[in-house]
Amino acid sequence: MSSIPGTIDPPATRRRRTLPAGLALTGAALAFTSLYLAAGVLTPLLVLYRQQWNFAPSLLTLAFAVYAIGFLAAVLTLGSLSDHIGRRPVLIGALVIQLASNVLFLIAPDVGWVIAGRIVQGVASGAATAAFTAALVELAPPNRKRLGTILGSVSLTGGLGAGSLLAGLAIQLTSTANTIVFVVLITLTVLGAVVIALSPETMPRTSGALHSMIPRVAIPPAARTEFAAAAPVVAAVWMLAGLSGGLAPSMVRSVFHLDSGLLNGVAGFIAPAVSAVVGLTFARIDPRRAMTIGIYASLIGALGIIGGVFAGSLAVMIIGQAIAGVGFGASFTAALRLVFPLAAAHQRAGVVGGIYVVSYIAFGLPIVVEGQLTGPLGEVPAVVCYTALTVLLTLISLAAQTRITRRTRG
Repeated sequence: MSSIPGTIDPPATRRRRTLPAGLALTGAALAFTSLYLAAGVLTPLLVLYRQQWNFAPSLLTLAFAVYAIGFLAAVLTLGSLSDHIGRRPVLIGALVIQLASNVLFLIAPDVGWVIAGRIVQGVASGAATAAFTAALVELAPPNRKRLGTILGSVSLTGGLGAGSLLAGLAIQLTSTANTIVFVVLITLTVLGAVVIALSPETMPRTSGALHSMIPRVAIPPAARTEFAAAAPVVAAVWMLAGLSGGLAPSMVRSVFHLDSGLLNGVAGFIAPAVSAVVGLTFARIDPRRAMTIGIYASLIGALGIIGGVFAGSLAVMIIGQAIAGVGFGASFTAALRLVFPLAAAHQRAGVVGGIYVVSYIAFGLPIVVEGQLTGPLGEVPAVVCYTALTVLLTLISLAAQTRITRRTRG
């Protein structure tokens, strides 16, 4: 059995048949994608559930946002576990949890089951994301490690976008979209677990597994200025991501009066698809410059979304979402590149925890508040207030980045 890429354990008793490296890498990427396909399909399906079960708008946003609770809980406790017990056990466990969530969605009789399924789904994604990201790099050939990084990035954001689009297409073309979508996802999840079980282990067991499960959120002094400057725009772009996934699809029907599953899917697809492409493109650009571009793109995107809502133009809103996707891909990638190098190796887990906390609180909490405001204010004013907050946060980061740039030049 391979413990570390390029080495083989000598004891014959530990040898076992494993998939070839190329097939293992491809299978792991598809298994990782299936996690985020499942998260993405809920974007248009939540609108379908609301039509079927006639629940309040606040429950729709809650059903979308509770994913963040499960994700945060899992990533803060289980995010480093695979460094100690190996990648395979963590990934197989996460895929089993994902399978349970898919079954919950398949048989859900009401929105309560959907909310439970979303929490379980968040736990699966949070447990698997760090392990999958590391495994893809480790399974990649020695001279093509960047391929593993690219596959990890595309699997995440590309899966979210593709899931939304494919589910929207299923809603548009069939009357059994929920069944079709989750039977396919259950099949993919089972196949993914089989591939992972047959893949070589890339991380040897080490001590400290229980200690690694203690949540760590700490920003070292050397990184605090950069973190504080980046945190507001990170929150803003994740809020805009929440808008694209949790609000935009339902707005297609309630604000723009268009009854189309495909358009619901497109509304959830455009931002993550653009951010996936931009994140890869901007990986070679100076991070300070990428951050500035991302901030301006987030501002323009948010204003475009507000303009589309006021003008009653779905096309303008979707263009605004696409520009906001540029902002996400550029600024979030830049934030990681600006903050991470300032932390020592033993401090990076705490920095990752801090970034995840900012990201997923911004992804989940504001959209729940927006759902509560929809009743007393109306949907359009609530969305405008929500988006205006992202503009304010982005401007705070713009001012902070300007101060850092001037200080550096001085």
